[in-house]
Amino acid sequence: SLQAGLAVLLKAERLFHSSYHSQAVHIRPICRVTPSWFPAPPEGVIRAASLSLVQDASCLAVSWELRQTLTVVFDTFSSGQGKKDWSLFKMFSRTLTDACPLASQSKVYVDISPKNKEKELLEVTPPPASVYEAIVQGDKRTYAVYDLLSPSLFNTSRSLNVQLKWKRPQDSSELPTPILHAQRYVSGYGLQTGEISTLIYNTHPYRAFPVILLETVPWYLRLYVHTLTIITKGKENKPS
Repeated sequence: SLQAGLAVLLKAERLFHSSYHSQAVHIRPICRVTPSWFPAPPEGVIRAASLSLVQDASCLAVSWELRQTLTVVFDTFSSGQGKKDWSLFKMFSRTLTDACPLASQSKVYVDISPKNKEKELLEVTPPPASVYEAIVQGDKRTYAVYDLLSPSLFNTSRSLNVQLKWKRPQDSSELPTPILHAQRYVSGYGLQTGEISTLIYNTHPYRAFPVILLETVPWYLRLYVHTLTIITKGKENKPS
């Protein structure tokens, strides 16, 4: 249903008006997690019995995981006349009113990691009830967390409109480049000399990252797998 939970933000005219959007359905088999009792203690030792969840190493019991994702990129800097402020209403023309009644978890994460360690420049409203920190690509990130299942979230207001504002005007300098980033361009023309080149950069001083590359191409563009070329540090890697 599009009347409750995060799905209320899926307004077609706003999503298709974005700079980029992608919908995907992921289906994969996973080993089922089964309950298991801890082994009995040695003779003469008294210990309370406890239950734990253990993943089946032999993977005899298999379940299927269904994951649906929606990725949307809004260029609020250009549409906002050079301002970096944004809100849910500005992007989706809607706000969150409640959680999906069928959801066991429903949370909104907002990246509030400060630029150049200047925390006083960012102001997120309403103030989050909790903050989550994680290491992403070797960099520490801070996220404001809004739990839609929390009864206190909608006590003061009927809707949730997360807003991020800058306390003072910022320069128009570009945002810092992520440690792991990619660029893509088209060169040549026609089916004979046309090609799509994707450059993936890892600027971390010593750490390597696993990368899964998903290319989105127009339906009318014909690709030939035998022409795929992978070059790493100036050396060609033959696809397996």
